[in-house]
Amino acid sequence: MKPDYSLYLVTDRMRMSTRTLGEAVEQAAAGGCTVVQLREKEIPSLDFYVLASEMKKITDRYGIPLIINDRIDIAMAVGAAGVHIGQKDIPADIARKVIGKEMLLGVSVASAAEAVNAVKAGADYLGVGAMFPTETKPDAGFVSMEELGRIRREVAIPIVVIGGISRENAMLFKPMGIDGLAVVSAVIAESDIKKSASTLRSLFWGKEDLI
Repeated sequence: MKPDYSLYLVTDRMRMSTRTLGEAVEQAAAGGCTVVQLREKEIPSLDFYVLASEMKKITDRYGIPLIINDRIDIAMAVGAAGVHIGQKDIPADIARKVIGKEMLLGVSVASAAEAVNAVKAGADYLGVGAMFPTETKPDAGFVSMEELGRIRREVAIPIVVIGGISRENAMLFKPMGIDGLAVVSAVIAESDIKKSASTLRSLFWGKEDLI
């Protein structure tokens, strides 16, 4: 069964409105989040493993995939659904060889050329951005809507957009053939995470709130 990428949550413990990440992920999943990517850049490996194990229990309970950012070892250790890598991480073709054919491989891209290369290397889906200014990655380069359109025309695998995605722009992407919204602050930093997740997913699909 292919994953539903429509609301792809990327975690950030520095921005969450809840006391624990488990609470935030639980609320996001209850609100309609369809994928969770655990992103931890500055954490000891043991702590990352323990946290990933906790997140895996939550995502399993809701029947949604857990993706680990960068750390292939952690992803394999906890039995995550997949791993997501950037352009400056281990090459995608090497990552594919390590994780095998069964795990999902997501790759961040910012151009049609990078997208084509990622597909050739074995990517299952692409994260494209940053689409808009974002405090999460203030130094990220921007991807124009025109380039996003080129990427969509060049590759057939699922695409999620990331970077400054909000209620104000969530409805722009479904008509372009984009498969989902990757969000951080627009869900995890909100006081009502469950409601925010539901609203964003419904805006993407052009429907009423899902809860």
